Amino acid sequence: MTRTISILGATGSIGASTLDLVRRERDKWRVVALTANCQAQELARLAREFGAELAVVADEACLPGLRSALAGSGIAAAGGAAALVEAAARGADMTVAAIVGCAGLAPTMAAIECGKTVALANKEALVSAGDVMTAAVARSGAVLLPVDSEHNAIFQCLAGNDYAHVRAITLTASGGPFRDWSLEQLHAATPAQAIKHPNWDMGAKISVDSATMFNKGLELIEAHHLFPVGLEKLRIVVHPQSVVHSMVEYRDGSTLAQLGPSDMRVPIASCLAWPARMDTPCAPLDLAAIGELTFRAPDEVRFPATALCRAAAEAGGAAPAVLNAANEIAVAAFLASQLPFTRIAVMVEQVLAHYAPPAPAALGDVFAIDAEARRVARDMLELV
Repeated sequence: MTRTISILGATGSIGASTLDLVRRERDKWRVVALTANCQAQELARLAREFGAELAVVADEACLPGLRSALAGSGIAAAGGAAALVEAAARGADMTVAAIVGCAGLAPTMAAIECGKTVALANKEALVSAGDVMTAAVARSGAVLLPVDSEHNAIFQCLAGNDYAHVRAITLTASGGPFRDWSLEQLHAATPAQAIKHPNWDMGAKISVDSATMFNKGLELIEAHHLFPVGLEKLRIVVHPQSVVHSMVEYRDGSTLAQLGPSDMRVPIASCLAWPARMDTPCAPLDLAAIGELTFRAPDEVRFPATALCRAAAEAGGAAPAVLNAANEIAVAAFLASQLPFTRIAVMVEQVLAHYAPPAPAALGDVFAIDAEARRVARDMLELV
C-alpha cells in the first residue's frame, strides 16, 4: 500500500537521508510536501524528482526563485512561516520533522495535531516544549517516532515491553573529539578542532554540542519526555566507538542494546518502516574488525553540560527552554571566537540563574521564553 509522506527540512542531512531511502522504494511512497529554508534550486530539483504536491521555502525572499525553478511542473510553491505550518498540516501518513531550531516548533505541532505519524528529528520540540508537545500528542492520538539514533535505539529496545519493567535506560555518548583532553587543553580548544567529530558527519552546532556533551544532556531531556520512566532511571555512558547506540536494562537483569553503523539512515529506516523493517544500503557491522567496545562514566568536572541538563530537567517548567536558548547563543559565540570553549557551560549556567520564567502553557509561551533567554545570554556575552 502506498503511503504519503512530507519532509520538513528536505535539503538538510536528515532530509537527504530520508529521501535516499524513499528513492529506493519509490512505489511505496507518495510525496506530499517538501520544505527548505532557502535552497530554492535544490528544493525544486527534489520536488520534481519525487513528484511532490507542494514545495515550501521558509524564507519568503527565496519564493520567486522557487517558483521560477518549478515553472511548468504543476508543483505548488509557497513561502514563509505560515506556509510551513500549512504544509505540515496537510496530514501526510508520515511527516518527518527535521527543521532545525525553534523554526521547527510550529510545523511540528501542526503535524502532531493531524493525529498521524511524526518522525521527530527536531530537538527543540521536546527540549524547549516537551510538556506542550507531549500533551498535543496525547490529545491528537498521533504516533511520535524518534529519529535521533540514541532515542530510536531505546525505542527499538523497548518494543513490546512495559515501562514498569524498566530498571534503567542508558544513553551512549561518543564523548566527542575532546573526550581525553585536560581542562587546560579544553580552555584553548578552537572551533576548527571542535567541529571535527570522530564518528559522525554533523553540522557545526551539533558537533560543538557533542564536544561539550550538551548534545547528550539535551538528549537526556528528550528521553525524559519520550520514555516516562523517571529521570532517576536515565543514565549516560561514554562509548567512543559509537556502535552501541543506547541500552535498556530490565528488572530481571537483562540489558537490551541496539547496535548499528554510524549512519542516520538506520534510525530513519526504522521510523519509515515501523512496525516492520526495510532494507538500507548501510554496510553490516563487522564486530571482529571493530575489535572491542569500551565504556566509561562521563566526567562532569571537565564536561559539566550533562549535569546542567539533568538539573534543568529536574526543575522542569521553562528551565530546559532557557538552557537550550542560552546554549545556542554560547555555541554561536564560541564558533565566532568570542567565547572560550570552557565558558559555554558557564554562560548557560549563569543564564539559568538569572532568568527563571513561569512554565510555558502553549507554544507562544515557548517562543517568548526562548527570545528572552537569548536576550539575557547576549547581554551576558557583552560582559565577557
